[in-house]
Amino acid sequence: KAGMTHIVRDVDKPGSKLHKKEVVEPVTILEAPPMVVVGFVGYVETPRGLRALTSVWAGHLSEECKRRFYKNWHNSKQKAFTKYQKRWQEAGKDGTPMAAEVERAKKYCQVIRAICHTQVGKIKIGQKKAHLKEIQVNGGTTEKKVDFVMGLFEQEVKVDSVFSQDEMIDSIGVSKGRGFEGVVTRWGVTRLVRKSHRGLRKVACIGSWHPARVQFQVPRSGQNGYGHRTEINKKIYRIGKSIKDDPNNAVTENDLTEKAITPMGGFSHYGEVTNEFVMLKGTTPGIRKRLVTLRKSLLPQVSRKAVEKISLKFIDTSSKFGHGRFQTSEEKAKFFGGAVTKKAKTEAKAEEKAEA
Repeated sequence: KAGMTHIVRDVDKPGSKLHKKEVVEPVTILEAPPMVVVGFVGYVETPRGLRALTSVWAGHLSEECKRRFYKNWHNSKQKAFTKYQKRWQEAGKDGTPMAAEVERAKKYCQVIRAICHTQVGKIKIGQKKAHLKEIQVNGGTTEKKVDFVMGLFEQEVKVDSVFSQDEMIDSIGVSKGRGFEGVVTRWGVTRLVRKSHRGLRKVACIGSWHPARVQFQVPRSGQNGYGHRTEINKKIYRIGKSIKDDPNNAVTENDLTEKAITPMGGFSHYGEVTNEFVMLKGTTPGIRKRLVTLRKSLLPQVSRKAVEKISLKFIDTSSKFGHGRFQTSEEKAKFFGGAVTKKAKTEAKAEEKAEA
């Protein structure tokens, strides 16, 4: 999660009072560099649920992936997967590597999940350890699933190959932690009267004499926030390309100012968005720099809101730190007239140096 901004668009909702009118809506920007497939796990269905039968890893794992298997990387011998890699290379000479495990998966497994890791080094948040996740592969027979995942080993999977614009998805994350909070903040109970004895931000009665225990329904103070949350039905407004592929990835048809998605001065407490990004309508759980998992919707999305086509007129890139007046630094320079004189001065200085 990088931060939030707002957009302007025309509503396409025949019959509504807002039809063909402009609306301003808040959006969240999630930076999403490609993930890398590094293995798969095969599960068998048992009466007690799924049981992991076997897993196959790729021949080469990046350092950021291997860091995940260690608490202290630089003090360790960094031997993770070295023997596995040797086995892979030896098997690669005279046939398909890990053939026995692959055959077992094809023969017995019902569920195949790809093991993917994030490229956390591409996002400048000071973290080097990649996040690992299992992502289920659906459709076709088990053999086809296994072959499909094996074909993706050590390949990058971009966000636009999984999600598309105007799609409704679910976002999963960990909410902002607020530490130890009292009952009034944590549960929203009413404060007691001003003259009440021994404090007023309390619950007056925490239960009857019998049952002689405090029941779980009674609001008590404790940890607030920092919980795992799933929020459903977030609409994708745009899947943006990386700066390298498209340096002006915040341009719309109506607003032809050449600008990238990063606002002036960067997203506060985050920085610049240089990779692919996903723009979601509204908010997502968690604080910026925190990992957000995006998931396909589990429901058939047929409502008018879900099927509406979105065309953005304007994406705001003014500073998010204070009252942003300008969309780009060029616009600001034009208004204040500072850049032109500065440029002339620097050029004059450069000439003086050259002469000297």
